[in-house]
Amino acid sequence: MGKIVLLRHGLSLWNQLNIFTGWVDVPLCPEGIEEAFSAGEKIKEIEFDVVFTSHLSRASMTAILALSKSQRVCCPVVIHEEDWYKIPEIEEGGPRVIPVYAREALNERYYGDFQGKNKDQVKQELGEEKFCAYRRSYATRPPGGESLQDTIKRMIPCFNDEIMPMLIEGKNILISAHGNSIRGILKQIDDISDEEIVSLEVPTGLPITYEYEEGMWQKLEV
Repeated sequence: MGKIVLLRHGLSLWNQLNIFTGWVDVPLCPEGIEEAFSAGEKIKEIEFDVVFTSHLSRASMTAILALSKSQRVCCPVVIHEEDWYKIPEIEEGGPRVIPVYAREALNERYYGDFQGKNKDQVKQELGEEKFCAYRRSYATRPPGGESLQDTIKRMIPCFNDEIMPMLIEGKNILISAHGNSIRGILKQIDDISDEEIVSLEVPTGLPITYEYEEGMWQKLEV
C-alpha cells in the first residue's frame, strides 16, 4: 500500500498581505517557512519515494523544507523537463535521492485580472455577492481567469495518469501544491460534491495524509 500526503504550501508574502496571488510566483514569508518546517516534523517518519509540486516556488520551497526534517537523510532532486541524464545511484549509506517533479497542472487557480489586487479592495469595488461568486462559486470565472471547476479539470489528468499509477505501485508520494489544486484532489478522493467543495478550507502547512490499497482510501492522522 502507498501513502499520499497533500500539503498546501506555507504562508506566502502575498497571503500575508491578503493579495490575490494565483500564478504570480511569490515566495514564502518567514511564517510560511516555519509552517513548512512544522509540516516536515509531522511527516518525518514517512519515507517518500517521489514528490510532485506545482511550477510555483512557494510549493517547491515548502516541499524541500519539509523534507529536510526527514528521519532518514534524503536529497530531493528537482527534475526539469529538459534533463536528459539519469539520476546516478548513490552508494549504500549515502543520502536517499527523491525525485521532485514540477507540474503546471498542479498550479494554483489562475485569478486573471484579480492577481496582485488586495482582496478587501476588490470586495469593496464589486460588493459582497459578486465577490463571493467570483471567489467561492464552483463554475464562475473571475475576469480573465479560471473557475475552481477549470482548475480541477486541468489538474485531474495529471493526478489520474501520473500520480495514481505510482500510488497503486505502493509508492509514498508527497504533493506540495495550493488550496484549489488540493481541493480538486480531495474532491476526487472523498467524492465531495460541487456544492460542498467550494466551502472546504485547506490550511497552509498542514499535511493531509491518506493510505491507498486496492481501490480504497483511508485518511490517517499525522
